[in-house]
Amino acid sequence: MTRVWNTPIFGIALVYFIVDGVFSYVTRPITVWIARQRLFERVRLWITSLRPYPSLALFAVPVIILEPAKPLSGYLIATGHFFAGAVVFIAAEVLKLTVVERLFQLNKDKLLSIPAFAWGYGYWRAMMEIVESLEVWKAARRVAVRVGNVWRAVFQRSRGARSEPRAHGTRIVRSN
Repeated sequence: MTRVWNTPIFGIALVYFIVDGVFSYVTRPITVWIARQRLFERVRLWITSLRPYPSLALFAVPVIILEPAKPLSGYLIATGHFFAGAVVFIAAEVLKLTVVERLFQLNKDKLLSIPAFAWGYGYWRAMMEIVESLEVWKAARRVAVRVGNVWRAVFQRSRGARSEPRAHGTRIVRSN
C-alpha cells in the first residue's frame, strides 16, 4: 500500500524541486547584486558575527514567514483568482530564495556545523543531484540559457541604440 503513495509523492517532490530550481536560477543575479551593495555591509557584518544556532534561527525566519504563501496562492488560484495567486506565489518564492540563499552563503560553515542541518542539507543536495541529472532538467536548463542569451543581446542592442547621439529636431542641409 505504501508503494501506491510513493510515486505521486515523488512526482510532487520532483515538481517542487524543479520549481525551486528555476526560481533559484532567476534569483541568483539578485543575490549577487545585493552582496555588492555597501548599504548592506553592516547587516552582513552582524549576520556573520552570529553563532551557529542564532544563525539557524535567522535562516529559518524567511522560510517560516514566506512558505505559507504557497498554500495561499493555491487557494487563490483554486477560487478563480489566478493572477493574484500567481503574483503571491512568484513574489514570495523570489523573496524567500533571495534572502535564504544570501543568509546561507553568509553562514554556510556555521549552519553545517549543526549535525541535523548538515544531514538535511546533504539529503537536499542528493535530491538536487538526482533532479539535475534528469534529461528534462538538462533540456530546461539549455532553454533557459538560450532565452537568457537572447534577452541579454536584446538588452545590449537597445542600450547601445539609446546611447548613440541623436540630432532631435535638427535638419541636415546639403549643398550641391
